[in-house]
Amino acid sequence: MKSITLSPAKLSGSVTVPPSKSLSHRAVICAALAEGISEIKNIGMSEDIDVTVAAMKQLGARISKSGGSLIIDGAQTFKTAEPLTVDCGESGSTLRFLIPLALHSQSPVTFTGRGRLPQRPLDTFYRIFDRLGIKYQTTEGILPLTVGSGDISGLIEIEGNISSQFVSGLLMTLPLYGFNSEIRVTSPLESRGYVDMTMDVMKSFGIEVYNNNYHTFKVTGNQRYKNTNYTVEGDFSQAAFFLAAGALGSFVVCKGLNPNSIQGDREILDVIRRMGGKIVSEDDGIAALPSNLHGCTIDAAQTPDLVPILTVLGALAKGETVIKNAARLRIKESDRLTAITEQLNALGATVIEKADGLVIEGIGGLSGGTTDSCNDHRIAMSVAIAATCCDEEVVLGDSDCVKKSYPHFWQDYEMLGGRVDEWHVGE
Repeated sequence: MKSITLSPAKLSGSVTVPPSKSLSHRAVICAALAEGISEIKNIGMSEDIDVTVAAMKQLGARISKSGGSLIIDGAQTFKTAEPLTVDCGESGSTLRFLIPLALHSQSPVTFTGRGRLPQRPLDTFYRIFDRLGIKYQTTEGILPLTVGSGDISGLIEIEGNISSQFVSGLLMTLPLYGFNSEIRVTSPLESRGYVDMTMDVMKSFGIEVYNNNYHTFKVTGNQRYKNTNYTVEGDFSQAAFFLAAGALGSFVVCKGLNPNSIQGDREILDVIRRMGGKIVSEDDGIAALPSNLHGCTIDAAQTPDLVPILTVLGALAKGETVIKNAARLRIKESDRLTAITEQLNALGATVIEKADGLVIEGIGGLSGGTTDSCNDHRIAMSVAIAATCCDEEVVLGDSDCVKKSYPHFWQDYEMLGGRVDEWHVGE
């Protein structure tokens, strides 16, 4: 396990933001469902994307790397007659996107995973499978999970307040059936931006979905994914860390972002503005300027991945910041509400954990201290940004977890002036 010591230092310069992990997942899967050859340009090869690529290879797609692109031929996807095992690593997106798609396989597919992934809830799929008589095998509802072939047909009811990944997985699989389908969301759909991304990537590959205000989604059957060339845009959920650093006194220009992106995490720009920060957008990138921030109320229902770094902003803003509708963060790579509370409070912050959110009393600065990533990439990167505003050194345990989404984060952090000293504990 690698621990690091972060010495207080402001960041300065420009950074090319990694390609969107969310769009990368979807583009790889859609290309692997298309008959013909697609090129996915500017692909972000993090651990999560690696497992999606490996999973689609297991399901029959032919995928090779060419520079910063992936060349994907989906002609043989689902053509394998042998039973398959798909390792989803720690990627909830990979697992929940591929479970319904596996129903198109000619042979049973067994899903495995590591870390907290085996315990993350899949009951939404189990209820659909039970109602439709689709065979599956699991022990007490956790991984490994084996699913056979079957048809998801007719009206599908699904709750919207657990994870949008269930909706996205169904949307990607339903066009391949020979009949029309409808998804009805029985509670308000959270993380809508992620479903928007799914539909947008599907459209790029020739698939149409009718969205009735996120209450129902109608999918025409017998559609075919068409091979295409697709370029992945920069990731606002990763840019959020450097944009927050800018609002807190650093100056980082984030390159590679689409100012008109449909990514839900583009909301980071609006939240910084609401807290009194100033955003500048030029042809060469987007930056947040050092500002005197004040607290505000943040509804995290649509942008849960931003909560850890927004907590850092709240901890250093004047007054009170309230983050609500964030209960789903308890079933991420860590219990993110508990994790970010404990790590920032260890640095001198005043964060109060609630059942479904956080109350943060802003203070002028942080002291420093010993923290741990809780094996969660977003906790690690949030602590790194907090360290730029500390009076003393910050020790961060298990820093390698950033490989899950942003393998070069520490190199970029140091390139911008961050001070990192690495050391190892145990094996």
